[in-house]
Amino acid sequence: MIILIPAYEPDQQLPALIRSIRDAEPWATVVVVDDGSGPEYKDVFDGVRALGCHVIGYARNRGKGFALKTGFRFIADHLPERNVVCADSDGQHTIVDILRVAAAVQPGSAAMVLGTRNFSGNVPARSKFGNNATGLLFSLATGQRIPDTQTGLRGYPASMLPWLRTVRGERYEYELNLLLEAKPAGYAIRSVDIATVYLDHNSGSHFRPVADSVRIYAPLLKFLASSFAAFLVDTVAFLLLTLATDSLLLAVVGARVVSSAVNFLVNRRVVFEHGRDKPAAAAGVRYFSLVAVLLGANYGLIYGLDALSVAALPAKLIAEVALLAVSYSVQQRLFAGNTAAGNAAVGNTDRGNMARNAVREADHEEAPDLGRGHHPATLRR
Repeated sequence: MIILIPAYEPDQQLPALIRSIRDAEPWATVVVVDDGSGPEYKDVFDGVRALGCHVIGYARNRGKGFALKTGFRFIADHLPERNVVCADSDGQHTIVDILRVAAAVQPGSAAMVLGTRNFSGNVPARSKFGNNATGLLFSLATGQRIPDTQTGLRGYPASMLPWLRTVRGERYEYELNLLLEAKPAGYAIRSVDIATVYLDHNSGSHFRPVADSVRIYAPLLKFLASSFAAFLVDTVAFLLLTLATDSLLLAVVGARVVSSAVNFLVNRRVVFEHGRDKPAAAAGVRYFSLVAVLLGANYGLIYGLDALSVAALPAKLIAEVALLAVSYSVQQRLFAGNTAAGNAAVGNTDRGNMARNAVREADHEEAPDLGRGHHPATLRR
């Protein structure tokens, strides 16, 4: 097991965390990434280095996602084939919970493990609200319920490291993107209950409520906004065709043809990161195949509600909401293109391609300073 800790301008909670790890697991391998904290924090990092940690870093702050991917790269290069547990540097995660998450990670499995907080007790309002809001948006868009989407305590089997480096995002949005892209990439998400710990009302956090919330919510909000726009187009066309033709089938089909064309263009160009990686013709064939399936389901739901004397507009609303999560999940796979996530989604078998993609991405990363604190003699090949 390797414990990976990204740190930006850490206080004394970081050395305290390392000491608790050393007391519980003296031989645990700990990698600390200095996310451009600056010379003022040299003493803190020197202190954790003296406690036997590998300390790597770079000159300027790049964000938590970049720090995690830098750590994954270091581990893949120097400490391969070992599971990784990521923990925050601000004292929110106890050693008991870190070891509990580590124990739940199964070698060779295709599942990440989340340390899930229950948010009981004296929890800062912004933290509780932020997690609830993200969880609600996540559920609306994907149909999956994850109680704690913002937890920083996560465990990953060694086999996941190449994929972890391909997922987009450099700051706090990275960890939500992992959850959004896990299922299309063929990975499961499991949870382990952990304690909810906030020291001094989470004063050590560098989370920026507005800027970082926008980054975190952007993938979900873009899809929901695109879906809402398509829904408005579809609904207007549906009502007009209902009045003009008095045919439910023609109204449903005609409205969906118009709205799906709009939705395809917006999702391919704006919503999904890799939407334009795949040729438009191939993506179009798969997308409109999805449209045909959803259209059948949509018509069936509306027809059934109509038989129950539900008015056309409420029936339409119910059907669209019911199918929203299915649409998001399938479109994530569709627009994955030729990325590593896409390769995994079609069978999760071509790990060689995934690794090569990760290496190509790493070539563009800011090179970490590996000479300041790692211990070459202790690196296991």
